[in-house]
Amino acid sequence: RIVFPLEGNLYGRSTGAAAPHRFLPGSKGGLYGWEKVRGCPEIILVEGMFDLAVLWQAGFHNVTCALGSHLNALQFRQLCADEGHPGSSRTVYLALDADANGSGQQAAQRLSQQLRVAGITARRVELPDGHDPNSFFVGGGNAREFQRLLERACP
Repeated sequence: RIVFPLEGNLYGRSTGAAAPHRFLPGSKGGLYGWEKVRGCPEIILVEGMFDLAVLWQAGFHNVTCALGSHLNALQFRQLCADEGHPGSSRTVYLALDADANGSGQQAAQRLSQQLRVAGITARRVELPDGHDPNSFFVGGGNAREFQRLLERACP
């Protein structure tokens, strides 16, 4: 398991056959790495820590992670906070997993609507079927191709 420190908790991601996700008892807290991206006018939101890591490695340093496809109240408030970028000038790119069962896309649609109601520009990144940002890069995708996905993201 690879362990990531969170605010007031730990998250472990399995690299083997064990259950893939584990939190210590308690809340997952806010968005991962929020202090580093809170002032960015454009933010990429992903589900998993490996997604965040691969995007960071590819040069996308305006990325944060929700540790799942559903935001808790604190995470939603963080995205909506005016950090020198009022809602109308902040854009959140929702790069959630393109799951075979549609759960990531459904969560992105729902969150996109909620953010728009809160005055935030939200854009849904359409990854290839069955991919998340990590598998997109592991499968041969590169930063230029991911940038094109961002540019084609839909409301």
